[in-house]
Amino acid sequence: MRPVLTAAETQALDRETEARGIPVENLMERAGLAVARAAMALAGGAYGRRAVAVCGKGNNGGDGLVAARFLSRAGMAVDVFLLADPADLRGPAAVNLDRLRHTGITPRRFSRAAVDRSLARADVAVDAIVGTGFRGSPEAPYAEAIEALNEGGAPVVAVDIPSGVEGDTGAARGPAVWAEATVALGAPKVGDVLFPGAERAGVLEVADIGFPPDLLRADVVLVEADDARSLLPLRPPQTNKRRTGVVLVVAGSRRFTGAARLVAAGAYRAGAGLVTVAAPESVLPTVQAGMAEATFLPLPEGPAGSASEQAWEVVAETIDRFDAVAMGPGLSTDEETPAFVRRLVAESPVPVVADADAVNAFAGQAGDLARRRSPAVVTPHAGEFARLFGMPAGEVEEDRLGFARKAASETGCVVLLKGPRTVVAIPEGDVRINPTGSPALATGGTGDVLTGAIGAYLARGLAAADAATLGAFVHGLAGELVGERRGDGGTAMDVAAALPEAAGRLRGSA
Repeated sequence: MRPVLTAAETQALDRETEARGIPVENLMERAGLAVARAAMALAGGAYGRRAVAVCGKGNNGGDGLVAARFLSRAGMAVDVFLLADPADLRGPAAVNLDRLRHTGITPRRFSRAAVDRSLARADVAVDAIVGTGFRGSPEAPYAEAIEALNEGGAPVVAVDIPSGVEGDTGAARGPAVWAEATVALGAPKVGDVLFPGAERAGVLEVADIGFPPDLLRADVVLVEADDARSLLPLRPPQTNKRRTGVVLVVAGSRRFTGAARLVAAGAYRAGAGLVTVAAPESVLPTVQAGMAEATFLPLPEGPAGSASEQAWEVVAETIDRFDAVAMGPGLSTDEETPAFVRRLVAESPVPVVADADAVNAFAGQAGDLARRRSPAVVTPHAGEFARLFGMPAGEVEEDRLGFARKAASETGCVVLLKGPRTVVAIPEGDVRINPTGSPALATGGTGDVLTGAIGAYLARGLAAADAATLGAFVHGLAGELVGERRGDGGTAMDVAAALPEAAGRLRGSA
């Protein structure tokens, strides 16, 4: 798994690297060279091309000054604009300002009109305005510089992170650069891989600039194909349906009969050997009509056609026969259903994945999730997360990683916060960011399929964190396949059907 650095970890990495005897000037030189190479690739060469570099006063700006020097040496005509008084530059940035001047380039103070004129004839631009420590909304002249790059027409290479994007959240609370490519120095930053920053970063290139490998460590990681592949369970040649994962699906109600089918389909397509669907007795005929493979368990229900509190007694008689429980989609929060859900989560002797109404059952009572017998994965989207913790959904989206991490710590559950991009937070503090997915997943029921897939991986023996990680990765790949084939017309059942192919491609990928 690839480390993804926060702003504080980036600063610590710089300090620890310098303590090893590697000067910041050396790192800046390599960073500038990497950015220059990316800029030349975007421009289609160097000789006869023109570049514009817009630089702030910190190390990010110093990287831009080095890039400008290398671009000039390669044969580009380079205009450099500074957002600070040259006298305010310190340390390596000041050193590289002097080196740039010795090449014959005289940086100019930022002027919107002058930058607009230069960008109008440029083949590429370098964004070195602000770095990973930025928070909030940019003010003048930084906001003007960002807007100039966005409106200038030249493709932009961002240094480490697009300016205006928060390094720790990916949020863009004001003007932020739209880059064609971003050169992440040493490791991606959180703002490079979480949306909306990830979209603004364009193509993300990670450049080795000389950090000691043992210092590249972080609590946040980006899941890669090799990581997911290593988690894929294999069926041994001599096995049977009860040894390859038995899942109990608890889902559906009179108003939401399709949810149970989707969860069960996700579980089967992720390799479960046997799935039993527990649903209110009045809806079972409808659920059964669309499912040939599953077995069924009728649950007592209330007047609204959702599971009653007595449903626990029925489930308790058989739950020891299962390896995992996948629950929540379509259950509703009518009458006694939340009480049934809370008791099942608390007393289940096997791992549980709780989604949708199984999350809503704990609204305002998130701490109750910590009182349970077995491992649990909780898979809310932002709205369900907000209800669980009594906060606005918009606030959740502003710091998905931070809130997911806090929720995992408070509940003791693995928390999979759905959305682009899905994050998996582990109670011990680590966070895994899932890079797969597609807009094809933005349709009703795809989360139900994910619930089933995670349930299958739990039943097949994976630890809760690994089941959530693999489920998100393979589900995202399936979404990509559906997007390629169906475009905006893909359905949740299409995603379920694509899970085996997604896992097969992952298993066979180099």
